[in-house]
Amino acid sequence: MSFDVLIRDGWVLDGTGAPAFLADVGITGSEITAVGRLTGAEAATVIDASGRHVMPGLIDCHVHGDALVFDPEVQLAALRQGVTTFVLGQDGLSFAPTSTPETFAYATRYFAAVNGAHPHAEGPLSVAELLAGYDGASALNTVYLLPHGTIRYDVMGAAERAASADELAAMLARVERGLSEGAAGFSTGLEYAPGRYADAAELAALCAPLGALPYVTHMRGYGVNATTGMTEVTDIARRSGAAVHVSHYHGPAATLLPMVDRARDEGLDVTFDTYPYLRGSTILAMVALPSWIPAADTDRALSLLESERIEWDETIWPRITLSHVPGAEWAEGLTLPEAAERAGAEPGEFCRAILVATRLEAGCVMARPDEGPEGEESVRAILRHPAHTGGSDGIYVGGHPHPRGYGAFARMLGHHVRDTGDLTLEQAAVHLASHPARRFGLTGRGLIRAGQVADVVVLDAARVQDLATYADPRVPAAGVDDVLVSGVAVLAGGTLTGATPGRAIRP
Repeated sequence: MSFDVLIRDGWVLDGTGAPAFLADVGITGSEITAVGRLTGAEAATVIDASGRHVMPGLIDCHVHGDALVFDPEVQLAALRQGVTTFVLGQDGLSFAPTSTPETFAYATRYFAAVNGAHPHAEGPLSVAELLAGYDGASALNTVYLLPHGTIRYDVMGAAERAASADELAAMLARVERGLSEGAAGFSTGLEYAPGRYADAAELAALCAPLGALPYVTHMRGYGVNATTGMTEVTDIARRSGAAVHVSHYHGPAATLLPMVDRARDEGLDVTFDTYPYLRGSTILAMVALPSWIPAADTDRALSLLESERIEWDETIWPRITLSHVPGAEWAEGLTLPEAAERAGAEPGEFCRAILVATRLEAGCVMARPDEGPEGEESVRAILRHPAHTGGSDGIYVGGHPHPRGYGAFARMLGHHVRDTGDLTLEQAAVHLASHPARRFGLTGRGLIRAGQVADVVVLDAARVQDLATYADPRVPAAGVDDVLVSGVAVLAGGTLTGATPGRAIRP
């Protein structure tokens, strides 16, 4: 027997949930061609996996790598955790489909602190063009969701109202075309502009063409408002018949998990992703601006910020750490009150000043009210739920990002498997690989078996650990040193090989 790559003597976690078994894995071209005791087999490349586990490449179900997946630092951050595929187009905002330069500019500007600026495209951009740009350009695979907010802005601009019949038809045509060009679902960000101006009827209508592909949603409420969010989610699922995937599901588990169970008992196909941290990260404008300021209309919002008296919610200031402040990088990593004190200003006036100076681009890390032992117990319970999949919600923009992009999956594999026993390694392979592959229609991925695409990770279960912290967030994880994407080594000895076999996966 002869293979291109032979992984010898590893404990195989095949992604079915079955117990790990000792085996060799033979790879020919981009495909796994044999799994078993391959005595006498030869290969051009042999990886000794003795004492380590071999598992399918992990799928990050919620990550903001739309522009930064091309960056070797981001690729290393993902691969050192075993992540081989990014699901992009999250929270209803990304670069395609955009039919005008104005829409492309809006999607870029509004989410600049989240997605960054696309390094190769200027827009307008079709889904087909965006996906083609990912093929062979990164060590990571990508999957793309159609972003509702981008589509809505393309048709309606910053309008703060329900869509007309003609506008809904125009949005629906964009959804249908995007799916035909390779999108793997439809996403919303119902706390962001302009997505928050849509009602359930609009969203259900736009979900109708999805078939088995999911409606992926940043809900209209989390934490204490999760009941409002999930009530709308289930309403949309009933109206449209779509499968539903809730993004970064967080809050009190005793409230959140029964809502998922009731929906599934009703026959609704509901799943979710979450990350194992108690702080979030987003654009500063979303958490600080009062709702009457039209964030989707940047010029008007800035005019109001400069001319009107703002009643700030001052209780949030101590919970905000600045992550991205272009032009005032000295403030990154400081809490908002610390930065304001250094600038000699009150927190509200300092917040106003940086929002104006950055044209609403500033980003932040946000401590949640549930931070503490009870919040940690909720995270653990949510991770254990069978509808759970992994998502980092990784944001790589700014000098001091949230550590989750560098550590979420390593933390799940290390702390939540080895240290707390919340999941077994076998269960982790299901939650983080095979279950996400099914959710997003990625046929031929997510399992270690003959005939599957060879996205393969070799994991040292005793050593895997997240090293990134809130104080030092850009530190790659430990414990994953060898990774293949489509049968090509992209990480060897913990170092990038420079190969870029990643592609945009079209369902």
